[in-house]
Amino acid sequence: MRNQILEDLKTAMKQRDKLKLSVIRMVKSAIQMKELDLKRELNDDEVIEVISKQIKTRNDSIKEFEKASRDDLIETTSKEIEILKTYLPKQLSEEEINDIIDKVFDEVKPESSKDMGKVMKEISPLVKGKADMGMVSSIIKSRLK
Repeated sequence: MRNQILEDLKTAMKQRDKLKLSVIRMVKSAIQMKELDLKRELNDDEVIEVISKQIKTRNDSIKEFEKASRDDLIETTSKEIEILKTYLPKQLSEEEINDIIDKVFDEVKPESSKDMGKVMKEISPLVKGKADMGMVSSIIKSRLK
């Protein structure tokens, strides 16, 4: 994963793709910061986690830009998200997420919303990087009610 990012960085430089170059540099920096914090190289799952966090940040920014009616920034940020998504594994469909939630519910047998933590603990490793955790959380909350 890390090597792929570095190769794409070189390609973006050669193609003079400023947007892609900028996004890849930001991701590379975020990965390097995380590695400095942990004092070791990240594995692919941890790189995916960093990229997912970058996407979440940009999605939050889009919401703020919508409030300010900044269509130009929304468009640019959306393009950045598309570039970042190319590094994530294939995303699960809502149907696949529901199947995973069903299996975990059968194992954990939650009785109320107090069991949300138990359910999330079991589901997180199964969908991390493959699904928006906010969406997963909201589906679980609605089922627990």
